[in-house]
Amino acid sequence: MVRFEQSVTINRPIEEVFAFVSDLDNQARWRSGLDLAELTSDGPFGVGATYREVERILGRKMERTMEVTEFEPNVKCSFKSTSGPVVFSATVSFEAQDDGIRVSMTADAELGGVFRVAEPMVVRMGRRQMESDLANLKELLEGQG
Repeated sequence: MVRFEQSVTINRPIEEVFAFVSDLDNQARWRSGLDLAELTSDGPFGVGATYREVERILGRKMERTMEVTEFEPNVKCSFKSTSGPVVFSATVSFEAQDDGIRVSMTADAELGGVFRVAEPMVVRMGRRQMESDLANLKELLEGQG
């Protein structure tokens, strides 16, 4: 099991940051390598909702189904994979601070197949990608002025 953790401070209201991050239509705008994120269940995005992601990792197209496991507006959103070559869970949390909103991402992954063989490289890439994704998120949201 590998763990990735990164945080960024964004100078926007917490409601705006949470709404942007929890909207699947915005995912490909700030998450590098993500081609698609679409709701596959009926009803609103919240606990129990499922969605499909299509992403490119190490040059390979990877499709997976995700399930929302926690959804507390303006506090946190957690999800887990229910299909795909990498089993993982992740949480994005939001905390108001004096200098903005601290957005923290934590992901735990169980690597299998080709990803297990390349684990050291996958871990480095995963950490860099998470850092880059949060920097993209900050730039997008602070640029909305």
